[in-house]
Amino acid sequence: QMQLVESGGGLVQAGDSLRLSCAASGRTLSRYAMGWFRQAPGKEREFVGVISGTTGTTYYAYSVKGRFTISRDNAKNTVYLQMNSLKPEDTAVYYCAAGSSTSNNINAYDYWGQGTQVTVSS
Repeated sequence: QMQLVESGGGLVQAGDSLRLSCAASGRTLSRYAMGWFRQAPGKEREFVGVISGTTGTTYYAYSVKGRFTISRDNAKNTVYLQMNSLKPEDTAVYYCAAGSSTSNNINAYDYWGQGTQVTVSS
């Protein structure tokens, strides 16, 4: 089993930055593709971005490309989501997930964290 714990969420103003962390235990994080998803109230969970476990290649949703950056520290078994130029529409619960391939499909991920709330005020 793999446990994922997100942290770093909070209430910020539009234009601010936040860095979310996702700490893994139970498995070596570097073996997995690590995705970030988010879910706003009344909406489906949507893909934000993913980082490959092997090459570190990243892919992002169009809505966050250029503003969000995913990185990983394998020594700390932790993945990060750096969010800059935040907008009110970025308000959501953010989840990290571990899977065997880089995918924007939630069904491709086997392990999920509990989520962390990000609220962006205008």
